[in-house]
Amino acid sequence: SRHSGWLLWLHSYCSSVLSLAPSYGERGSDLGIQVFQQVVRAKPLENVVLSPHGVASILGMLLPGAHGETRKQVLNALRYKKNGPYKMLRKLHKTLTARSNQDAVLIANAMFSQEGFPMEEAFVATNKANFQCESRSLDFSNTHRAADEINTWVNNKTKGHIPSLIKADMLDPSLTRLVAVNSIYFKGLWKSRFQPENTKMRPFNGGDGNVYKVPMMSQLSVFNIGMATTPQGLKYKVIELPYHGNTISMLIVLPSEEDTPLSRVVPHISTATVQSWTKLMHMKKVRLLIPKFTADAEVDLKDPLAALGITDIFSEGKADFRHLSSEPVHVSKALQKAKIVVNEDGTKAAAATTAILLARSSPPWVTVDRPFLFLIRHNPTGTILFMGQINQP
Repeated sequence: SRHSGWLLWLHSYCSSVLSLAPSYGERGSDLGIQVFQQVVRAKPLENVVLSPHGVASILGMLLPGAHGETRKQVLNALRYKKNGPYKMLRKLHKTLTARSNQDAVLIANAMFSQEGFPMEEAFVATNKANFQCESRSLDFSNTHRAADEINTWVNNKTKGHIPSLIKADMLDPSLTRLVAVNSIYFKGLWKSRFQPENTKMRPFNGGDGNVYKVPMMSQLSVFNIGMATTPQGLKYKVIELPYHGNTISMLIVLPSEEDTPLSRVVPHISTATVQSWTKLMHMKKVRLLIPKFTADAEVDLKDPLAALGITDIFSEGKADFRHLSSEPVHVSKALQKAKIVVNEDGTKAAAATTAILLARSSPPWVTVDRPFLFLIRHNPTGTILFMGQINQP
C-alpha cells in the first residue's frame, strides 16, 4: 500500500507540474504580449490594439519554411518544440473561426512573394491546412498595384471590416521579396448584453489629461472580479466579461489608483499573470459601466520582433528559408492589422439565478472611466486573441 501511495503521489505531482507547462496557445501569446509591450512603450498615450495570437500565427506560418539558425530564432522566441505545434494551432484556428462564432472572429492570413520565387508546394499546403493561409505571388515592381491586390484580398477576407492594410510606399519595387500578412477582426456577442437604453454620455478621463464625454454602457449583473498587485505593489482591478458560448472572455485591467498610469501595469503582464488572476477573482454583483469603443491598429512587426531576438528572417544575408523557396528569400514586411468593436450587443439576458442575486440590495458601481487595458482570451487554451490599451474611447 505504501508503494501505491507513492505512485499516486508521483502521478499527482507529475500532473500538477504538467499543468504548469504553458499551452502552445499561451507560448505564442506570450511572444505576442511582448510585442504589444514594445509597441505601447513608444505610444503610452494612444489607443493600441494587437492580436498576440496573430503575431504567433505569422511566425507559425513562416516556421515550416525556415531552416537552421533562422528556424532556431523563431522556435526559441516562441518556446515551441522542434517539430512545431501545428496540430494545436490548426485546432485553435478552427475553434476561433468556427461557424458557431457567428462571424465574431474573421482572420485573414497570407504570404505574398515576389513573382519568380516559386513557393515550395509542401510549404503552401502546410499553411493552407494550419492557418487557412493563402500564398500567392505578386509583382512588387509595381508597388501600387501590389498594394491594391493585397488590400483587396484583406478587404474580402474580413468582409469589409479591414478595408486596407498596406500602403504602396511600404513596398520597395526592387527589394521586396516576401510580405507576411495577418488581419484579424473581432466583434463578440456578450453572454449578458448591455441594454442600449442604459447607455449614456459620461465623462472619461483620457490618458492625455483631458476629460472626454463618451457613450458609457451600463449593466447590473454578476461579474467575476478581483484585485491583483504588480511585483512593485501597484494594485489593479480585473473584471471578466464572458462572451456567449463561454469559451472567450474579455478581461479588463484598471489601475486602482486614478493617478497610476497604465504603463506601470503593462510590463508585467504575461499569460502566467492572466492565469494567476483566476485564483483572485470571484463572482460579485455590481453595476458595471464601460465605454463603447472601436479600436484598430496597424503594427509593423519587424522592429519589435527583432528586439525579441528574431532578426535573421528579415536579413537578406542571413535568412534561410530553403523549405519555402528554392531561391533565397527573406521577409521584407511582417504586418498585422487588428480591429475590435465593443458595443452593447449580446445574446439573451442572464439566467434566473442571476436575477435572484440581483433582486436584493444596491450593489457597488464599477466605472471604467480612465485608461484601461483589455485582453480577449480563449479560455480553454489560454490563448490571448487580442490585447489593447484604450486611452480615449
